[in-house]
Amino acid sequence: MSGDDAQLDNHHYAPIVGYHRAPLSQKFGAPRQPNLVVLTSVIEMLAPYDTPEAFVGLESFSHIWISWQFHHNYKAKDNAVNEADSSFRPQVRPPRLGGNQKIGVFASRSMYRPSALGLSVVKLERVEVIQGRAFLIISGADMIDGTPIIDIKPYVAYSDALVEAESGFAPTAPELLEVTITKAAYEQFLALANTGQAINNEKEINIEQDTFTTLMHQMQNQLLLSDIDIIKALIAQDPRPAYRRTQINMPFTMRYKSVDVSFQLIAVDELQITAVVEVM
Repeated sequence: MSGDDAQLDNHHYAPIVGYHRAPLSQKFGAPRQPNLVVLTSVIEMLAPYDTPEAFVGLESFSHIWISWQFHHNYKAKDNAVNEADSSFRPQVRPPRLGGNQKIGVFASRSMYRPSALGLSVVKLERVEVIQGRAFLIISGADMIDGTPIIDIKPYVAYSDALVEAESGFAPTAPELLEVTITKAAYEQFLALANTGQAINNEKEINIEQDTFTTLMHQMQNQLLLSDIDIIKALIAQDPRPAYRRTQINMPFTMRYKSVDVSFQLIAVDELQITAVVEVM
């Protein structure tokens, strides 16, 4: 057996069945675990997996398992097409441990794993059919926009929820920081949110009456007044690198929909939004 044949024997190839569509387009700011922020998003299924028949019975389950790919684990090489950084990292530095202590990659949920696969439980809000295609409306995802979806399975509480399970170095959800916003930044947000507010009026998106293009615009670009609560909830998770969490007045920027949100630590356990600027 040649070296190439042996390498093929050690790999499993799975089709991409869909893509995640969400307000977050960058890794920075995305929740580190699912269900920490109630962020609504959409899974766009690809043909032939988008047939509504494939989802008959799924809506009787409140939550679903999503297998997905860490698609931003890439590096540029010689200005050519990005290639996956496939070098194996046996140990990682989890932010939960301050970013200083190393543990084995298989004892973590780090994105830098041999398979580059993620696994999340999310809430299934509903299955919608648009022009004969199935779309899953979900909430609580820790994935960003464009994330490839590998598989979808129902979450079964009696076997999947183990109350006696031990969670190692992460026994409880991380503590949230207080998030405030300057008057100037809030006025910037209001000016941008009011631009498209009359169209949606903050009502729930009824995608049965909208095209896929309109849905994606509302999901990824149109800033709503209610988005300020989502933005604060995302920042309260403290997406900053662990080694910079004590640095006062160090600016960071999180992209949400069509705006860049700048924030910084102004006191112990208090982050402040200082600017909301439209992405040009």
